[in-house]
Amino acid sequence: MSAPVLGKSYDRPASLDAPRSPRAKSNSNFEKYAWLFMRFSGLLLIVLVLGHMFIMLMIDGGVKRLNFGFVAGRWASPFWQLWDLTMLWLAQLHGGNGLRTVIDDYARNDSTRFWLKTILVVSMILVMGVGTYVIFTFDPNITG
Repeated sequence: MSAPVLGKSYDRPASLDAPRSPRAKSNSNFEKYAWLFMRFSGLLLIVLVLGHMFIMLMIDGGVKRLNFGFVAGRWASPFWQLWDLTMLWLAQLHGGNGLRTVIDDYARNDSTRFWLKTILVVSMILVMGVGTYVIFTFDPNITG
């Protein structure tokens, strides 16, 4: 126990848990697989994003060339649709998994944790759904 200074102790109050303190034991390997997913998806995202930026900015003429026609031409190819879809899904799942970990670490109340995770999952599904819909239904022949 530390010595009090001017009547105050600098020990952590007994009511606060340290982040990542165990709440309940589980026999599932979910956390192990979530941890592995973060590592592998992060590596794949680095390749996809840096490749995307290199191709868009260096090879294809830079930012001044980016417009509706450029995107229409790019998404006419199934390769680029799959590339962008993979980036979208991996970024959402990777970021959502990270935020899920933060919620688990800092949300103290079980009901708060439940609702924050519910909002997280709903928003992830919404973004992935709308993004996937846009990538696969994009129509370059818009009539005004």
